[in-house]
Amino acid sequence: MGTVTINQKGFQRIHSGHPWVFRSDILRTEDAQAGDVVVLKSQKGQFLGQAFFNPKSQISIRLISRGKEPINRVFLKKRVEEAVSRRQNYLKDRDAARLIFGESDLLPSVILDQYGKILVFQTLSAGADRFRDDLISIFEELFSPEAIIERNEPHVRDLEGLPRQKGIVRGGLPKEIWTRQGPYNVWVDPLEGQKTGLFLDQADNHLAAARHARGRVLDLFCYQGGFAIPVAAASEEVVAVDSSAPALAILKENARQNKIDNILAVEKNGFDFLRECQESGERFETIIIDPPPFVRDRKNMTGALRGYKELNLRAMKILPKNGVLITCSCSQNFTPELFEQTLVEAARDTHREVQVLERRSAASDHPVLLTFPESNYLQCWIVRIL
Repeated sequence: MGTVTINQKGFQRIHSGHPWVFRSDILRTEDAQAGDVVVLKSQKGQFLGQAFFNPKSQISIRLISRGKEPINRVFLKKRVEEAVSRRQNYLKDRDAARLIFGESDLLPSVILDQYGKILVFQTLSAGADRFRDDLISIFEELFSPEAIIERNEPHVRDLEGLPRQKGIVRGGLPKEIWTRQGPYNVWVDPLEGQKTGLFLDQADNHLAAARHARGRVLDLFCYQGGFAIPVAAASEEVVAVDSSAPALAILKENARQNKIDNILAVEKNGFDFLRECQESGERFETIIIDPPPFVRDRKNMTGALRGYKELNLRAMKILPKNGVLITCSCSQNFTPELFEQTLVEAARDTHREVQVLERRSAASDHPVLLTFPESNYLQCWIVRIL
């Protein structure tokens, strides 16, 4: 087994509980190749744990264990079983969930989602990808799924020096796949849909929004209706806006499946639609904003801040007294502190008093690892305009 020695800065990260060490903090390597599991040591020779190693990636070290046990199929199976067992209570009212959430489940860069009897996985680092076949066999053994799908297209694979790839690796898919999210049936395409098919990280927030929505609702960047479907019952009308015609077609099918007839689907850019509403004086009692990630890296931070502020500022301007704003960000680099700062600035610039009702994050099957702030990437605030 190879060895990687890190400097004091890297040691402090590991010692504080963070599972990553950057390439710039590596002092030397011995017999270590991309994708290997290596022994991690401090510059004083102290054993720190075992990690996935990739000198091609800026994140060269991804800690997988602080112990000395063999990292093999037996080890991986135990970690998978533990991750799944922690989620049993979350699966009582739905059959779609994230079963493994990477570093938060102590399986760095491994993702596993479930849609009924269909499993979708990602191995997003060279180390995780080295165990791809072992993981597939573990999934088969533990779940006996109808199909296992690989969705290894994220751009992070480029940074790891890995090819982007997707496909059915076991079994076959039925013509249509419907999953249960609370009381609603939702159509999913695990092979071609966004992320692994659905935005599972928003599942709890979709249902929470229904507790606050009222009157006429505007749902911007609605995709396939994750928010629109559950809030419809509490609303006079839901105007669901997205630039994707295929996504809106699925939203309409989801509405029909759930016998919902008060959703109006509009194919338009969310920024443009909100701007037109402000110019025309159109009003909504509830506005939902769930845009795609604006901050792919820190170089785009200025433009992203401007985009988030514009959306929330315009929404605050057209909401009436006691109107509700449900606003989200799924950008890892857009921290909770920055998100709060943006809302404060939007409220100040619109001269509106804003009352915070809920500060939410990702669903419970996407747990945040306390020493790994990158896992706290999703923000969902529900506020009232006073």
